[in-house]
Amino acid sequence: MGNNPFAKDAPHNPFQAPRSRVADPTPSHSGVLLKTPKSNAAGHGWSWLSEGWGLFKEAPGTWIGIIVVMFVLALIINLIPLVNLLSTPLFTVVTGGLMLGCRSLEQGQELTFGHLFEGFKNHAGKLLAVGFLYLLASVVIGIAVFVVVLGGSGALDLFTGSPPETLNPLGLILATLVMLALLIPAMMAIWFASPLIVFHDLGALQAMGLSFRGCLRNLMPFLIYGIAGLVLTILAILPVGLGWLILAPVLIGSIYKGYQDIFVA
Repeated sequence: MGNNPFAKDAPHNPFQAPRSRVADPTPSHSGVLLKTPKSNAAGHGWSWLSEGWGLFKEAPGTWIGIIVVMFVLALIINLIPLVNLLSTPLFTVVTGGLMLGCRSLEQGQELTFGHLFEGFKNHAGKLLAVGFLYLLASVVIGIAVFVVVLGGSGALDLFTGSPPETLNPLGLILATLVMLALLIPAMMAIWFASPLIVFHDLGALQAMGLSFRGCLRNLMPFLIYGIAGLVLTILAILPVGLGWLILAPVLIGSIYKGYQDIFVA
């Protein structure tokens, strides 16, 4: 047993300074990607959020600083015509880097501002592909829905910014709701794509397909997750939106924890 003072057969040394028995931290997951995503109980949806809060508490100042930088960069990008189309693909890359930041915190290491750009180093192409595929799906779904619901001329006026001659508000609301419903599968496909790429080097389509399957097998947890997330979003908006400085890191951490819970042994 060597000189381990906690070993059963170790002799007692009366001159040794007292030591607290603290076990070395052990990861709760092996990191091995499962062939089939796990199906979890509904309560896991809330667990992902609570564990995301735990990751936030590990480095609250750094997390808030990262979110501020993300907001400023997003504001600049969205003010530039055409470049603003890159906001979704770039966010996918940034999410990949922050997944690595979550793992660093879990392993007892530091979260740094460098994690914000970590996704650009090794997996940028795949992460950008995921973002562009989601953007393409959003555009196609949006155009198709508004053309069907509003008609060709009404949809054209809406997308070109011209005031429609006869705009039915109920039709516009219906089109928006249908579009959001059809976007759910696309959101399921990208939800866990970033961690699946950065941790397991999957291709863009492979990661999106596996993410979709994982979400599909966990509809009840995601229902709880969605309801709780909606309530937290309302609370985050109330203090002039400042609550997002906390909620955004919690949501990022919840994606990481959800990925572990569903895809990793």
